[in-house]
Amino acid sequence: MIITSLLDTDLYKFTMMQVVLHQFPGAQVEYRFKCRNAGAGGVGPLAPLVSEIREEIRALCTLRFQDAELAYLRSMRFIKSDFVDFLGLFRLNEKNVEVRALPSGEIDVTIQGPWLHTILFEIPVLAIINEVYFRNTQKLPDFIEGRKRLDAKIGELQAEGLEALKIADYGTRRRFSVAWHEEVLRTLNARLGSGPQGQFAGTSNVLFAMKLGLTPLGTMAHEYLQACQALGPRLRDSQVFGFESWAREYRGDLGIALSDVYGMDAFLRDFDMYFCKLFDGARHDSGDPFAWGERLIEHYKQNRVDPRTKTLIFSDSLTVPKTIELFRQFSGRCQLAFGIGTNLTNDLGYEPLQIVIKMVRCNGQPVAKLSDTPSKNMCEDEKYLAYLRQVFDISAPA
Repeated sequence: MIITSLLDTDLYKFTMMQVVLHQFPGAQVEYRFKCRNAGAGGVGPLAPLVSEIREEIRALCTLRFQDAELAYLRSMRFIKSDFVDFLGLFRLNEKNVEVRALPSGEIDVTIQGPWLHTILFEIPVLAIINEVYFRNTQKLPDFIEGRKRLDAKIGELQAEGLEALKIADYGTRRRFSVAWHEEVLRTLNARLGSGPQGQFAGTSNVLFAMKLGLTPLGTMAHEYLQACQALGPRLRDSQVFGFESWAREYRGDLGIALSDVYGMDAFLRDFDMYFCKLFDGARHDSGDPFAWGERLIEHYKQNRVDPRTKTLIFSDSLTVPKTIELFRQFSGRCQLAFGIGTNLTNDLGYEPLQIVIKMVRCNGQPVAKLSDTPSKNMCEDEKYLAYLRQVFDISAPA
């Protein structure tokens, strides 16, 4: 059994789920799976693994939150007690997930049902697919190589002049395995330190945060702002509606805005002086991170906000060298945070699966993101994408 706790997921799933419980409890959604590097780079077909994946999902759906896990969630200042009470009754339902083998050798995964009851599927299902794939394709994993690579990363981070650089683990969904994930976290904690003087800021994984005494990290994901396309009063106002609904729930806590659901131009048009002052910062997840950082800093200045008081979070396919480069460019000009995912938790020398599960419908209508990296877009309705571009004044990719 790969997933043994419902806490083995990212914190932002709980922070979004709390908003769903309080503000959108009746929303119905659909998620779809995609492997971005299917059939390339040595990545083999997933279809032969369907029965194994289904068995692991069946086991996932038997889990309930334990008393100690609920107490841990209740201890977080931004988690409300009625939400924890709801989680005490919660379990995932297997009928909301369908996994099919396709003639191409790939798989189709569809998750459908009430948003409140399906939101916790994404991360563990992706982690299951990853671990099932790698335990079948790499029966004798080269952990020596993995440890060597991790050691090299730690050495780079401990170079002179980088003492203020802090990284976080964002790698649950694409990890090599649960056991390897835990080893990586224990090593980073021991070698980099997680206290105020340490360089390891924490992890997005709630279970390991609880187990290892680390700081759990996360705010919102793309699905939240995508769902607001169907839940808000008007499509053009959906991004503003999403930010205002978030602020209404958390009253200044968890103040990191996600900037790439409609691209940076549309984000900056909506992220006015009110939001610049209200939110603690923003997270980058597509497009050129250097250009993004420069534009955001300039935007803060234009809105009479000192960028040195705001946090810029970088989390798009980061490696340690790129993290160091970004740190050197922006250090001292703003607060900085870096979330490294696959490159931390799945770097043993094998080609990682580039897999995602994205929301594609909410309340029966299409939803989408228009990323600054076009390959990250995922929507089954081209007419809706064209309409979304028109409404937000976004040019189509060349």
